[in-house]
Amino acid sequence: MKYTTILSVKVNTSSFTISSNYLKREVEIDIYTPEGILGNEKIELLLLNDGQDVAKMDFSRILEDAHHAKRNHRLIVVAIKASADRLMEYGVAGAPDFKGRGAKANLYTDFVIKELLPFVKKKIAMPITGKVGFAGFSLGGLSAFDIAWNNPATFDVVGVFSGAFWWRKTDLNDGYTDADRIMHQQLENTSGKPDMKFWLMTGTEDEKADRNKNLIIDSIDDTIDVVKILLNKGYKRPDHVFYYEKVGGKHDVPTWEGVMPAFLNWAFEV
Repeated sequence: MKYTTILSVKVNTSSFTISSNYLKREVEIDIYTPEGILGNEKIELLLLNDGQDVAKMDFSRILEDAHHAKRNHRLIVVAIKASADRLMEYGVAGAPDFKGRGAKANLYTDFVIKELLPFVKKKIAMPITGKVGFAGFSLGGLSAFDIAWNNPATFDVVGVFSGAFWWRKTDLNDGYTDADRIMHQQLENTSGKPDMKFWLMTGTEDEKADRNKNLIIDSIDDTIDVVKILLNKGYKRPDHVFYYEKVGGKHDVPTWEGVMPAFLNWAFEV
């Protein structure tokens, strides 16, 4: 008779404030750390944008469940809380949208790479020997994708929940075409294929907008077009690109909380 050992891993949460020279503000973060790390496990790290939404989830339980049966893996998660300047700090670095939003995305990238990661690694005080991921929700998902895509030496996996891939340089009323989508064009114009994995999720009730009248909401169209570009670059499904369409999923925290375990299990599998 075989017996399966289910590990009980308690997760502790610690809150910190980082004084950012790039953003000229205090950035609040929550770090979720499994208890009892010995240092000989494979330690992995996940950054999450919109940490204020993570705080609304039962995230410690989600992370505890994700550690079941993963004897030699430990995932540490850093939830970065957005400020009132979220629409300026998130987006695509160096490419504000048609309303000028995202003008500080390059500064947010600098904060993540040059201030946040060194701070977190110093707090962890152990080498990150496994994957490093970045994920986010809505506009925070677009931001995570942009930062990871442009820093492939730092990140191994990216997750986007209901991503704002509609981010465009031209208003719909000013001659917009799909070529005006900023992230799609950046992907098309990037030579090479960074060594990275992509988990992209939409909900069938994310929104009601359907700009091309094809009876498919824009969030699904825009995300599937990202998947197509990645596949054209040579990434393979499902090992490197995974698309999750949640039937009945909405653009809200309960939906993202519900699919979070699927992302964690795929991105940080044993």
